[in-house]
Amino acid sequence: MTEQTDGLAPWLKRDQLFVFLGLVLLAVIAWAYILHLNSAMSSGSMDSMISDVAVPQMNQWDIRDVATIAMMWSVMMIAMMLPSAAPMILIFSTVNRKRQLSGNPFVPAWIFLSGYLLVWIGFSLIATGGQWSLHNLSLISPGMKIINPLVSGIVLIAAGIYQFTPIKDVCLKNCHSPFDFIMGKWRDGKAGAFFMGVQHGKYCVGCCWAFMILLFVGGVMNLLWVSIIAIFVFIEKVAYHQLSKVAGFLLVVWGADLIIKIIIK
Repeated sequence: MTEQTDGLAPWLKRDQLFVFLGLVLLAVIAWAYILHLNSAMSSGSMDSMISDVAVPQMNQWDIRDVATIAMMWSVMMIAMMLPSAAPMILIFSTVNRKRQLSGNPFVPAWIFLSGYLLVWIGFSLIATGGQWSLHNLSLISPGMKIINPLVSGIVLIAAGIYQFTPIKDVCLKNCHSPFDFIMGKWRDGKAGAFFMGVQHGKYCVGCCWAFMILLFVGGVMNLLWVSIIAIFVFIEKVAYHQLSKVAGFLLVVWGADLIIKIIIK
């Protein structure tokens, strides 16, 4: 067994390197896309299709508009969520390779990752529907930001309260302990790896969806907001999960402040 393990070591290092580089490349591509869109919006050279969609009630969305915004949300989800999901994907790759010692078939890590992508894209479609609704109600600006302080306050309070719910705790626990998830939820084969990715992807979105909708408050394509949320999600899931409670309190206070200012005017 020791000889087998020693012989496996070079494969593990190679696999870890390939998987890590693949994740880095995917994240770089996603962030490059976000930077491109942000630069285009800032310079006023945004493609007419995207700029027309952004302007409230200037036109009705068609299928091309929906597809454009859905693509934007999907890439943003990959850029923001992939870094925090990377430890889980790397652990899956390592455990999967080691299981070959017991005669189990090897499953490429991209199959596991594809489960995450399916869930992230699913959330992106929901976010697209939300943006479509805000557009039709004339509640969103050309910068893709909610223009009604009352609505912004409600969104902030809702996102803050969610941080104290049992659902948030369960999702965060599974994200914070990737090795425990792998050991407890392991499924063999390609289909098993895919469904593991879907299952943990749901925990991933369940942990962070409330922070994602905050983009409607700060601006969907506001690079500063996108970066802050991405960094926060990474720290919360990987290092310091109690940070969610602090953020929840601050969000509730912020949202209440916006609503109180409206009331006293």
